[in-house]
Amino acid sequence: MTDWQFDVPTSGSKRLRPDARYMDALTSQGYGFEVAIADLVDNSIDAGAQDVVVHFLRDGDHLVSLLVVDDGAGMDESALDVAMTVGGRRDYAADALGMFGTGLKSASLSHATALTVVTKTKRSRPIGRRWRMEQARTDFLCDIVEPDYAQTLLDRYADRPITWQGTVVRWDGVKDFPKHGDLGQTDRYLHRVIDKLGLHLGLYLHRFLARPDFNITIAVEDVRSGVVYMEYGVEPLDPFGYPMPGRPGYPREFRANLGDVGELPLAAHIWPAKSSMPEYRAHGSVLERQGFYFYRNDRLVQAGGWNGFRQPEQHFSLARVAIDLPVHSGDLFRLTVKKAGVETAPIFAVAVEESADGDGRAFVDYLGDAEGAYREARKRAGVERKPVIPPGMGFEPALRKAMDAELPFVEGEEPVSIRWRFIDADTFFELDREDHVIYLNQQYRPTLLGGRPGGLNDLPLLKALLYLLLHKVFESEMQGPRERDNLALWQSILVAAAKSEMGLIES
Repeated sequence: MTDWQFDVPTSGSKRLRPDARYMDALTSQGYGFEVAIADLVDNSIDAGAQDVVVHFLRDGDHLVSLLVVDDGAGMDESALDVAMTVGGRRDYAADALGMFGTGLKSASLSHATALTVVTKTKRSRPIGRRWRMEQARTDFLCDIVEPDYAQTLLDRYADRPITWQGTVVRWDGVKDFPKHGDLGQTDRYLHRVIDKLGLHLGLYLHRFLARPDFNITIAVEDVRSGVVYMEYGVEPLDPFGYPMPGRPGYPREFRANLGDVGELPLAAHIWPAKSSMPEYRAHGSVLERQGFYFYRNDRLVQAGGWNGFRQPEQHFSLARVAIDLPVHSGDLFRLTVKKAGVETAPIFAVAVEESADGDGRAFVDYLGDAEGAYREARKRAGVERKPVIPPGMGFEPALRKAMDAELPFVEGEEPVSIRWRFIDADTFFELDREDHVIYLNQQYRPTLLGGRPGGLNDLPLLKALLYLLLHKVFESEMQGPRERDNLALWQSILVAAAKSEMGLIES
């Protein structure tokens, strides 16, 4: 056996340029729409912007473009070329939100077929660059925008918000935009997407939005008439913004020893039970929104989760811990490219387990207090809801989220799903008790939809009512006479109602 060589010998170097198809890999990182827009707003914040406008442009019933406009410092030609270069390297300030040099391109081209950036500083003329996915795939060719158009686009946003300087990021060919605007699809899309976008920006940028000198506005405008259909300011959504803590003596600061990195403060909070505030309920399920909230330079980069420290449980739903990441942390904390999660080294969970506050209380005592606050609130309400089998496929995410907030779930059970299939006309639903499936009669589906397109999660109101009626069937091992009679009763009434809806039964 030869001796092991601790270093690999080389005989020179060879430059291997990336294939242009790398653009497909760059834009296939799973950027959600709201996450992508937040990445663009990060750039605006780094540019010193005070006002950012997220602008949806429509032509009648059709959405045509999306723009993010800011009054930041803008860029000169060399800075713009670096910004539009894939992996373009620049020196980030210690407090900058940008990190990798890929966010603008990967976030934008994940959702649009063309990305245009037009910008100017106080001392430079308007300039622009444009990436088109078709051309980028061929040979990394980036278009130079006509200077006159660059000026025109900046002038369009004069004083709203651009004054002497600023930047416009324009998306064309947005993949998620409705292909047809009839039957109110565009309006429904805008209301749904803008609500989600406002909540996401309000949460992840809440510390910035709480400042008096920073604003984000979301607006919708018709490009032909100039009519503004919608315009509202994004409000901060502080995940620790409760009026009174759920337990006296909180929040408390625990300190975790991370060795060479030093001590990391853990601001442990307990929310008041049964809060209806959007700061508590607006994002994620009960299990998802408990745990660690990591911040980097005042920007939230992870909202909930225990990072291997423990498993989420219903009884810890009031526990949230704010953590500001240290500037220099080595490999202890690794931020994802999308800035929507933090990977932690195993030493982090150990350090949290061993952390203590100024009075010597251990972190495990905090978890006990959070669990105690939850249980006491249940006792005061006089009701301890029995755990149920959770809803699964076929239920809209927002519906599952609402059920999660109201009901404790049985752990380890296959969720109840709802599917459609053709059944005899005198049957509205069938149950597969073993696989936890409710089958609905496909014959009645078009009438119940009333001409609207169907989908996996359609008719959420009907499905919610059926789940409340039927979930106990899957939780009991035996069907007694009363249960069988109830099923027959519900079946008969629902069939009569469906046939009446179809006009098959005369009133």
